[in-house]
Order: sequence, then C-alpha cells, then structure tokens
Amino acid sequence: MRIALGLPSRIANASGELMLQWATRAEQGPFSSLVVTDRVVSQALEPLSVLAMAAGATKRIRLMTSVVIGPTRETTLLARQAATIDTLSAGRLTLGVGIGVRKNDYLATGNSFHRRGRLSEDQFALLRRLWAGEKLSEETGLIGPPAVQPGGPELLIGGYVPAIAQRIGKWGDGYMAPGGGEPDAMAKMWQQIQQAWKENQRKGQPRWVGASYFALGPNASDHATRYINANYGYNPELAKRRLSALPTTDEKLLEAIKRQADMGVDEFILRPCAEDLDQMDRLAEVAAKVK
Repeated sequence: MRIALGLPSRIANASGELMLQWATRAEQGPFSSLVVTDRVVSQALEPLSVLAMAAGATKRIRLMTSVVIGPTRETTLLARQAATIDTLSAGRLTLGVGIGVRKNDYLATGNSFHRRGRLSEDQFALLRRLWAGEKLSEETGLIGPPAVQPGGPELLIGGYVPAIAQRIGKWGDGYMAPGGGEPDAMAKMWQQIQQAWKENQRKGQPRWVGASYFALGPNASDHATRYINANYGYNPELAKRRLSALPTTDEKLLEAIKRQADMGVDEFILRPCAEDLDQMDRLAEVAAKVK
C-alpha cells in the first residue's frame, strides 16, 4: 500500500516557504502523493493554489486534493484549474471531490447546502465533458487546456452515503474516504462501489484512497489536541471521535496502516497535526517499515 503525505496547509499562519520545504523534502522521501484539504470559511491556504506551487517544486510525487468541496466552486473554473495543474505537473494530479458537511461553506459561496448532492452530479458530468474536449455549448468555444491524462485528471469521489457508489460508477475513477471510516461500513460501501462499477460497464477496477490524521514524537498528544480542536471544535462529539482514532505513536500508526491495507485501500493519506518537518521525517521512518 502506498503512503501519501498531507501538507500542513490548514495550520495557522502556514507560509509559502513552509509549503515549499514540505514539498521538496517529500519529493525525496517514500511518499506517493502530496495532499491538501479544502474549506471555504477558514483562514487556511486555498488547496489548488498550494498544489500549483508544489507542481513547480517537484517532478516525481503525485498531487492530490482530499477533498475539494466541489459544489461550492463554479464548475468551468474548477475544470480549468484542475486541467492547468495537471498540465503543469505533467499529469500528476488526482482530484478528490466531496460535498462537505458544513453549511457555512455554502452560505459563503451562495450555493445550496441542501442540493449539494444533485449539484455535485451535474458538476461531475460537466467536468468529464470539458476534460474530454467538448464545448460547454454551441455558443462557447473550448474551455481549459487539453487534458494530459486521458479523459482528464484522475477523479476520486468522496463521501459516505449510498449515492456515492452510483456517482463513482458513472463518473469517478475511484473512492476517496477522507475521514477513514469504520471497517464494516467501509467494506459495505466498497461492495456497493464495485457493483455500481460493473453496472456501468466500467473497465478495470476503481481505486480506493483512505485518510487519517497523525502526530508523532514527544509532543504528539498536544499537537493532536490543538489541531483537532481548531478544526473540529465546532462539533465536540466529532472532535472527540477524531482524537480517539488519531495515532500518536509509531505502533498505533502501523496498526492504522495495516487496518487500511486489510480493508483493501490502495493509498493511505496521513495528515500531520503540526507543521514541524520532524513530523514528516518520523512518518517516513514508519512508512519504511510498511511492506
């Protein structure tokens, strides 16, 4: 199983220099992808902008969103941004897209929170058309640069409701589980995805990417508590669940990696709770033990 590294782009006061340090060092490590997350109502760095910087600073490692909140973004702009980053990185982009769970992200962008599922379906269909080189309409020309990857960037669809399986079967290249998920629920979801894949007569196999936060070293618990409360404190019960599942030792992290591998996950994203570069170095040591 491949190990992907989250960038600390949601850490308070994250800088361009910090992102460059993480990206260039990760390029030399055992990691398969650099990954960013998305929020609208936040002072975090905008994820696609961070990946554009990372594209210029790296040559090998893949670039991934986990996830962009698709329905909060205008679709032709998202299509152009993704195709541009894919072009700048010579085809290294994986676009993970989800619908999000926070109403204020939709209030801030003037989009309907309660229609976000339907909005996402319309968006996936249009992204595929634009990346295939089709016109938006007879009145418009082509939008965005030609796709480097056939059919556009790899598109992974995230979420936990049954409708996700059908969306993946129709438009996605695989499944993004941005919060990890319980093994039994994930196994059921994966069966539904594989069934939808067959029903839509898709070739090959869908890909599965999981995710978790991590914190390592002598201050691991403090880092984890501070980060989770800053990002999930609006929902104390959710914050408590996130903290209880967050590995803070090498042993717990190896257990989490094995659990994901046993479920059938192809790539596992590990997101740091602190911006210190030693978090990447400690993770690299653990990743080296993964077979």
